[in-house]
Amino acid sequence: MIPYVRDIDVEYGRCDEVSPLIRRVTANNPGPFTYLGTGTYIVGHGEVAVIDPGPDMPEHLDAILAATAGERVRHILVTHHHLDHSPLARPLAKATGATIYGCAVAGPLVEDGVQVEAGYDHFDPDLSVCGGATIAGGGWTMEAIATPGHTSNHICYALAEENALFSGDHIMGWSTTVITPPDGDMGDYLRSLGVIQARGFDTLWPTHGPPITKVAPFIDAYIAHRRERESQILDRLAAGDSRIVEMVPRLYATVDERLWPAAARSVQAHMIELVKTGRVAGDGAAGLDGTYRLA
Repeated sequence: MIPYVRDIDVEYGRCDEVSPLIRRVTANNPGPFTYLGTGTYIVGHGEVAVIDPGPDMPEHLDAILAATAGERVRHILVTHHHLDHSPLARPLAKATGATIYGCAVAGPLVEDGVQVEAGYDHFDPDLSVCGGATIAGGGWTMEAIATPGHTSNHICYALAEENALFSGDHIMGWSTTVITPPDGDMGDYLRSLGVIQARGFDTLWPTHGPPITKVAPFIDAYIAHRRERESQILDRLAAGDSRIVEMVPRLYATVDERLWPAAARSVQAHMIELVKTGRVAGDGAAGLDGTYRLA
């Protein structure tokens, strides 16, 4: 069972000092996929980096600028291109002269006209960090780490001075991460979890919700959850279910039904990986409306 952490004191627009080098300002965009809102992080003092500026909300831009008054925002780091993470990057850069870092998307964003849960931003960074990079300021050093899976362009950022990771939506304390094909990929996601697990970080700072401080057991549980879901899908196929729509109400019986469409996409992501690895066979493309059977 995943040891979720969900307790966090949020006041929208307030700047909270959460570690010696990290401050957080939370946007007023709560919802079933954003929890209590987008947590924008400010790293350093004097010459700072802003991580995941968030949705294009004028009041959130004002809050970030107020939190960094008298300082210089030099770097804007974006984890990925969803509407709750990247759209404010360009207005913030215009207001501060900062450089935007991130990874652009190189593949399809929709399948059969279906969008992801948060929607996509047409994100285009000033400097690409798809292959990794080091970004430094006064008293802090950040490493960009490619973590595809939730999206094809997801990047986490490691803060060397605190052995901490800004994990975006790759790992969240309040919920599991939705993997939405075709941009999301379950095989990539599990491999990326392994990359982060091997680094031994002391703290994870997700964009939504509180920090994760018991990192190793949390990631272990995150991986175990995905493997358990995989086994449940195989069990449903063995029981005679052949379509994703039949499986979701059984697999997600205790989950808010508003999340079932996203859950169906996550099951599809598992199914694509199971077909790819030869454990499941499908009729045609591995789509939401496909039919499947044990190989």
